[in-house]
Amino acid sequence: MAILKKFNFVGGRVLKTGIAVFITALICELLGWPPMFAVITAIVTIEPTAADSIKKAYVRFPASAIGAAFSVVFNFAFGDSPLTYMLVAVATIVACHKLHLQDGALVAVLTGVAMISTVQDHYLSNFFIRLGTTLTGLTVSTLVNLLVIRPDYSKSIKSKIQQLIVETGDLIEGRGTEITRHQPLHRETRADFQRILKDMEAIETLCKHQKKEWKLHQFDRKNMRNIHYEFKKLTILRQVHYHVGNLVSLPSMHLPEKKAQIVEDMVKSIKSAFHHPDFAMDESHDAIVKELLDLLRHEVDVREAYSHRFSEETVIYYELVSIHDLLEELNHIHKFEIRHQKLLEKSLDISS
Repeated sequence: MAILKKFNFVGGRVLKTGIAVFITALICELLGWPPMFAVITAIVTIEPTAADSIKKAYVRFPASAIGAAFSVVFNFAFGDSPLTYMLVAVATIVACHKLHLQDGALVAVLTGVAMISTVQDHYLSNFFIRLGTTLTGLTVSTLVNLLVIRPDYSKSIKSKIQQLIVETGDLIEGRGTEITRHQPLHRETRADFQRILKDMEAIETLCKHQKKEWKLHQFDRKNMRNIHYEFKKLTILRQVHYHVGNLVSLPSMHLPEKKAQIVEDMVKSIKSAFHHPDFAMDESHDAIVKELLDLLRHEVDVREAYSHRFSEETVIYYELVSIHDLLEELNHIHKFEIRHQKLLEKSLDISS
């Protein structure tokens, strides 16, 4: 299987689908069963994780039995007619919904509808044969998902998070430049912000998949530790984008030249820190933060005398200071990650 992983023209899931289809069709041929239903089941039941395959198999088998039963009943009553197709599909979906078998509804409907044209007589034997082929497809796809090319999302998670961190720095600088130059929110800036949010959701899904795989397969401690820290970074990044979202929502405004220069210096320094592999911030960054804090305190003191509502200018300073605080957290997390990696490597060297 290590050799198969080297080929990049197909993904692991595509390859596992092909293997599951071949084995399923081979078993059906040996048993003298029609392979179509089993192959359809094997194709649609390959999941991103083995844990999902096992969990959903318990739902999909009874759901398929329901679809096959409706196919036999309505075929007996109305024959091979458009009405039969409609009744089988609707009845199967409703039954799966009422019995909380939604994860198996697709397989059940496909099984039921595909059976209609093949059931001529011997309804009971046809029912059990179709049920057997469906069970074969479910079993093979689950075993293939469990044993063949174990899913490992760790490298993908790490590379995607690193890419998002860099893109976040670019986004903050871009939005800051729009603000300091008195420009309205650009369409590209909003599109980048929304795309990054979607990418973060996709990475969170990969993290969930990886944690499920840990329950079924043994992973080395180093790999698990790396994912743990990457997930922490992703959590911080989610908080950063909460503040970026507030900057994106601000209307166009005019900042005095001196204040605009401080904001521009700050967003450039933030971008530089996001682009740095260690999230390092130099002394000049600290000096800019101090200037920004002074502006924030002044704005708060002035506004408190007249209104409890923050001005747009105050919001800019607050959001940038908040992003700076989260950058410091990322820096601390990275330091802990490096320290734990060294300790783990040292302990492994001692044990070996």
